Amino acid sequence: MGRISEEAIQEIRNRVDIVEVVSSYLPLKRSGGNHQGLCPFHQEKTPSFNVNEPRQIFHCFGCGVGGNVFTFLMRMEGLTFPEAVKRLGERVGIEVEETPDSPEENRRRERSEQFLKINDVACAFYHQILLDDPAGAQARHYLRQRGYDGETVRAFRLGFAPERWEALTEHLVAKGFGRDLLRDVGLVREGQKGRGDYDLFRNRLLFPIFDLQERVVAFGGRVLDDSLPKYINSPETTVYRKSGTLYGLCQARDAMRHSRDVLVVEGYFDQMALARAGFANAVATCGTALTNEHGRLLKRYVETVTLVFDEDAAGRQASFRAMDVLLPEGLTVKMVSLPAGADPDSLLHDQGPEAFQATLDLARPVLEVFMEDRLAAGDGSVEGRAKAAEEVLERLRKLPSDLQKDLYRKQLAARTGLSEDLLKSRGVAVSPRRPPGVKPAPRKPSGLSGPEDRTQRYLLKLMLVDTGVRQRVAEAGPESLFLNETYRQTGEHLLERQSDKGALPDNLVDTTQDSDLQALLANLLIEEDEAWAEGAEQIFDDCHRAVRRGLLRQRLKELDLLEEDARQRGDEAALNECLRERTEVNLKIKKSP
Repeated sequence: MGRISEEAIQEIRNRVDIVEVVSSYLPLKRSGGNHQGLCPFHQEKTPSFNVNEPRQIFHCFGCGVGGNVFTFLMRMEGLTFPEAVKRLGERVGIEVEETPDSPEENRRRERSEQFLKINDVACAFYHQILLDDPAGAQARHYLRQRGYDGETVRAFRLGFAPERWEALTEHLVAKGFGRDLLRDVGLVREGQKGRGDYDLFRNRLLFPIFDLQERVVAFGGRVLDDSLPKYINSPETTVYRKSGTLYGLCQARDAMRHSRDVLVVEGYFDQMALARAGFANAVATCGTALTNEHGRLLKRYVETVTLVFDEDAAGRQASFRAMDVLLPEGLTVKMVSLPAGADPDSLLHDQGPEAFQATLDLARPVLEVFMEDRLAAGDGSVEGRAKAAEEVLERLRKLPSDLQKDLYRKQLAARTGLSEDLLKSRGVAVSPRRPPGVKPAPRKPSGLSGPEDRTQRYLLKLMLVDTGVRQRVAEAGPESLFLNETYRQTGEHLLERQSDKGALPDNLVDTTQDSDLQALLANLLIEEDEAWAEGAEQIFDDCHRAVRRGLLRQRLKELDLLEEDARQRGDEAALNECLRERTEVNLKIKKSP
């Protein structure tokens, strides 16, 4: 895909009405200066999703998402930015021309398009055999025995690869595809010692794997008996990466948006069984462990991930590995304990949806289960408890929420008999002593609240409406006024975007592709206007003082850790220096107006 000119993007932006676009997905009602509706990105009963027509932006005060019309379409349809631009261009009758790519980029794009075409033709070939070809009779019987009918076969475009060595190869060659290309896409293997090419999948039930645009990018194949390997999958190509693909996501994403929860299972049949039983928010891994990319992908749609893996040692370890990549994304992660020997498919088949729902209702935080598992694995000795505590603390460091860290530390202290202060000092990196006059590095705290958070938001709002305030922020330096990294980046963005005369552009949300900045700007712009410019100087001074006090209080917390570390090391000089600085910081807090 080539590059789209900024002129074309701006023309589409000028002609598209965000209210009209959003209304095609959900009903909106006018409320004051905005239009309101139920948020499509999380489940709610009271409308908190706002669309502002004059500014052409949206923001949900419930889940915090926000942005412009391109952002909305990208979230709703799982599109890239260029794809959203082209989709909206078609909507308003603008043909989007792209600057030609380099020859290499053109070759790569054409190759990907050929791969997708081959996969689609192969999918139709396998699907037809399963539906009505005599060669698919055994597979049809197998599916019926497992409780799957023709409706499920059609919904998931299931297929069957016949036992013949070159059935697909001959079909694709007859369609005009070259053998080299068929090998590259992974559906055909090159024969050895003069033997002809042969199909990768033979005598297997096939599960097409779709991307978010519902294009076939790969296949998973399962044997119908107990032979090995039980499953084989397409190799990775330019259109298929296991680390960024989840089976069933394109069908499940709408349900995931509304429930804000996803059920992650290990197998294709498990995912299909859940979808058939009404659990539409289920996805499966494609023969690989969950990756950081999977975590980022899931975060676009949900807040909670419920892991439904096998209840054996391998399943528990898979859950713990998944925890390691999901927790840093700020996702709530739970795990389900299935009955011994059961998986989602068999549990639903034997006991029905109600029994499965009852099992889901007993899901527990995965970190809590991990803590129990590590402590139980020890021998009860001091060394065993210490090792288990270290393993748990290693996971606590991955949590973005300080509140969660604190609560889990309390649990760990109660279970091990170790002091909370000691666990806190072991679980959080100790900050080095800062030289006098050096400001702390900005950090990105999770879920800031309290006066510092409010004052920083006030200051950003002031920057939106008052040129003089922006000038004062520039002179003081945003890093001295904002504790929250996203707020600081937003303040810097406003300074960068103002004109030589100090004016900000009308389309502020459109001036960044950073989703956090877009959401915050949309939130600030869509709030009901108040008399922000009145008393701007006083508000600025109040904000500045509040942030200074916040930095001082933050330093006191750092000193707590430094003192504890100094005591444990028996470093009297370092302890005295901490105590001296603590007195100095407390004095500054008292003198701070």
